Amino acid sequence: MGFFKKISQALKKTREALSRKLDYIFSRGELNDEFFEELTEILISADIGYVTSEKITNSLREYAREHKLRKSSDVKNGLKVVLKDILNQTQNVEIKYPCVITVVGVNGVGKTTTIGKLTNYFKQNKKEVVLVAADTYRAAAIEQLGLWAEKNKVRVIKHEEGADAGAVVFDGIQSAKAKNTDVLIVDTAGRLHTKTNLMQELEKINKIVLREYPQANHYNFLVVDATTGQNALVQFDAFNNYIKLDGIILTKLDGTAKGGIVISISDQYDLPVVFVGTGETLEDIELFNSQEFIDNLF
Repeated sequence: MGFFKKISQALKKTREALSRKLDYIFSRGELNDEFFEELTEILISADIGYVTSEKITNSLREYAREHKLRKSSDVKNGLKVVLKDILNQTQNVEIKYPCVITVVGVNGVGKTTTIGKLTNYFKQNKKEVVLVAADTYRAAAIEQLGLWAEKNKVRVIKHEEGADAGAVVFDGIQSAKAKNTDVLIVDTAGRLHTKTNLMQELEKINKIVLREYPQANHYNFLVVDATTGQNALVQFDAFNNYIKLDGIILTKLDGTAKGGIVISISDQYDLPVVFVGTGETLEDIELFNSQEFIDNLF
């Protein structure tokens, strides 16, 4: 199943929440202030956020003026143009090899499951993958990553529970270099962005990666649960203060009507969504495609 069909299914709840409301105002007739006010409210309800929703409606007003549009029914395509422009302002991440991908995020967003899906994605693209169990706080986390490694038939570098996370990453890098591995994926402990000591551990891991493997391409991806909507936005600045984030992996998009969070992320943080989770199975993760996302939004 291609991205178009998967994203269509994943956005079903968001599309159902948006389409009925948009169809109503697009059929109203006159393109006036009331129309734009209602449109702003609808966009906010899809978790696009107030600031970004205002920006969208202002851009749409300008689009309508430039194209001399008079009826609300004429601006539906214009809305898609404006939304695509916002997403296209953010530079996409092109993954180059060899690479180290450090996966970070708060507790409960699905980091380890996402790593299992990413591993399958890269293997399907004929890449050699090794996993690093740098969440050493919980034996269950090490065990879970081991199960994903077994399922994907890849190696996993791990130490005992309570070991130094930086030491595990160091060993993972040496193994990846020795075996010319294409992709090294580092699983980190879930942490609240308010826990300074844990955030400093991420900083340490990042320094080890940069020092020990300068010839590799480095990517720090923040995993975000789409169902949390605008509440997820507070995480970005905190993580970015300790490690430079390169992109977002959005999980659980299929379980929410808040798919508009993608647009807020791109607009407010200039950070691209790189991968999106589109379901529950191992294959349900895809490189994000902004054009197809907007085409399936309403």
